Amino acid sequence: MPEQPSLSLLLDELGPRPAPDDIYTAFEDWTMRQGMTLYPHQADALLATVTGANTIITTPTGSGKSLIATAAHVATLANRGRVYYTAPIKALVSEKFFSWVDDFGPDLVGMVTGDASVNPDAPIICCTAEILANIALREGDQADVQMVVADEYHFIADPDRGWAWQVATSELPQAQFMLMSATLGDVSDLAAKLTERTGRPTEIIAQAERPVPLVFTWSMTPLPETLTELIHTGSAPIYLVHPSQAAATEQAQGLMSMKLVDTAQRHAIVEAIGGFRFARGFGATLSRMLRSGIGVHHAGMLPKYRRLVETLTQQGLLKVICGTDTLGVGINVPIRTVVFTTLTKFDGRRQRILRAREFHQIAGRAGRPGFDPVGNVVVQAPEYQIENARLLAKFAGDERKLKSVRRKKPAEGQVNYTEASFEKLIASAPETLHARLEVTHSMLLNLLHRDEETGAALTRIIEEAIPDPAQQRKQLRRAVALGRSLLEAGVVVRRATPTPGGRRYDLAPGLQDDFALNQPLSAFAMAALEMLDDQAGDYALDVVSVIEATLEDPMAILIAQEKKARGETIAELKAEGYEYEERQAILEEVSWPKPLADELSAVHLAMAKTHPWLVEHPLRPKSIVRDMTQRAMTFSEYVAFYKLQRSEGLLLRYLSDAWRALRQTVPASFHSEELDDLIAWLGELIRATDSSLVDEWEALANPADTQAREQAMAGRPRPLTGNLRAFTALVRNAIFRRVLLAADDDVDGLAALDADDPDVTFTADDWDSALGEYWDEHDELGTAADARSPQLFIIEGRDTRRWQVRQIIDDPDENHDWQIRAEVDLDASDESGELALHVVNFGRIDGPGL
Repeated sequence: MPEQPSLSLLLDELGPRPAPDDIYTAFEDWTMRQGMTLYPHQADALLATVTGANTIITTPTGSGKSLIATAAHVATLANRGRVYYTAPIKALVSEKFFSWVDDFGPDLVGMVTGDASVNPDAPIICCTAEILANIALREGDQADVQMVVADEYHFIADPDRGWAWQVATSELPQAQFMLMSATLGDVSDLAAKLTERTGRPTEIIAQAERPVPLVFTWSMTPLPETLTELIHTGSAPIYLVHPSQAAATEQAQGLMSMKLVDTAQRHAIVEAIGGFRFARGFGATLSRMLRSGIGVHHAGMLPKYRRLVETLTQQGLLKVICGTDTLGVGINVPIRTVVFTTLTKFDGRRQRILRAREFHQIAGRAGRPGFDPVGNVVVQAPEYQIENARLLAKFAGDERKLKSVRRKKPAEGQVNYTEASFEKLIASAPETLHARLEVTHSMLLNLLHRDEETGAALTRIIEEAIPDPAQQRKQLRRAVALGRSLLEAGVVVRRATPTPGGRRYDLAPGLQDDFALNQPLSAFAMAALEMLDDQAGDYALDVVSVIEATLEDPMAILIAQEKKARGETIAELKAEGYEYEERQAILEEVSWPKPLADELSAVHLAMAKTHPWLVEHPLRPKSIVRDMTQRAMTFSEYVAFYKLQRSEGLLLRYLSDAWRALRQTVPASFHSEELDDLIAWLGELIRATDSSLVDEWEALANPADTQAREQAMAGRPRPLTGNLRAFTALVRNAIFRRVLLAADDDVDGLAALDADDPDVTFTADDWDSALGEYWDEHDELGTAADARSPQLFIIEGRDTRRWQVRQIIDDPDENHDWQIRAEVDLDASDESGELALHVVNFGRIDGPGL
């Protein structure tokens, strides 16, 4: 029998309804057995929590807020209550879920995010803030929520998502609250409101002494000199903060010329990397960087690469990590020094200097409790200031030279900052938080689940969130307009008599049959799928297009598609002799591919008359999964084709979202064998690229299986041939990629597919010769739906570990007398993690050697 988790055992020992002193003592003893001693502010927070007070924890990064949250879980469960832990990003929710599964056991911990639900009836629920906000809207003071631990609470000021933090704290008066962030600013008003709403005292835990003090430095030396000095003085690992992912990657490549690690350290890095698989492209570049002691960390990377960088950093093997501010939100990577390459950022609208909250959030990552005596925060002066200082020093004492020196100025359009700007940020407390809220259809529909007068509830929510009377009236007018649209559409009906709670409106009978508040486009997707012809050759791809139109737009990928399309269009127009002005006018109409856009828009528009909330959720027609399928490309080929090396992580997350949506959203009645093959292929493509997203998602279904979880976290995927249906789809796509290139007479492209095959026998010259013979017989080589027919794809030797594969060519005369023949080595595929396909021949079926 496995050993009982320590905190589960502690709860058993406490028994039912223990006294606050008993909970305090038991938890304090537990921390000591774990080799920890509570800091004074942690002890204060624990005492306030066990005595029933709300707490606002605004203490520095690295001061142990996770342990305070764990104490809140223990205090709540000891009193047979239910606790919700919320965080802004799914990665942090997942990290805390697995951590508390280890401490409390899988039976006591659940997780709910937008696309995963694990043990949702558990007494500890880890979720995104929006999940709890929707519960608060629907159930209010009747919700089964006794404790709320809201991490990274400064997100309440986020323009798009802040409403979720606000609603959760205003609509759950029965709950005890623990609000946590290192950068909350002045919280006196927040504390007063929290006490007023809940009737509980609210303790502000602030002014805690940072376990690792920070030392701030303004650097007037060029960045390479700054880094060299920091490394030589033992200040690594260094996190180098950049304003963009592109800048971080370029900087990391530029640093490879510096000798940051010695031979012994390089060998230690190589040993720690072990058999980790790096893909071609950015993976190969990252491999070289890591061996030089340099890491890269940002959201555009594949999760397995970010996790490897984090692991090597935790082991103290990397000297410099170049990244963005992704380390500013709760992910635990030990850093001794944070270096800001600039104090400016582009916030989506304009270039500006960092706000105090942003600066302190990132700077707070410096210094590892228990390891570092201090944390270093260094800000690089702008390059023009460094150069001017160098010139002044060079000609010091020579008045004539100093007068003639032409001093450099900031680049045009660059926001300037100085040492005074830096000192102001250091001295400034984080800005006071202001909640953000805008009334939506979804908010109104959620409120209709309550036995309370909707108008009164909504007025209270607005007044709690918005202090300005003019803005309150604006949101109330918006609410009235949205409510009328719901009534006119028949979505909401007026009750003949109000309920005892005062509710005068109800959702229309039967609405729940096609209505999901967390998936507002699900009803649209069902209607759109109904319009498809399931006998059409492109039916499976059309199903994909319906689902893709409901997903968020990964703009970096779509812009790359548009750029590619415009480049091809320009080449065609030039070849056809169009003038510049004509070309520019035509280019204005060129965008990324949007299959079924007109048909889907018509369905969406028609449904909006009876589903008004669809207006807030516009369609986003696009083709990424479909495009990749039609081009029969692997992940690496697609990245190379559109030059997406800096957005691999974004692409993989999108593919994962599409795969989950296809599995979860498309009813069985709309499935076909081809669609099932496509879904299996997509899942295997994701797994082969980075198994962590798929394996960890599936491991959530059985959180007690620590071995499976450790394998997922370590990036050790199951064998590529572990799912033969998916593997077959990979083979089919790989060989059809040859068909597409052959149809374009792209001999170089065909040869490039086998460039890494040491045993290649069918060379570029062979392809060129065979295609010449084919074009002598036929004018076209089919690539449409008929060419993909299962009857034209044949596998022989399925019961062996070496398959013989034949792809029959769809020629215009329908003779079907040409084929591509290949061998697939299943063992080699498992060993390398990539499909081992070896082309044997392309030629007539009745030709020699065939």
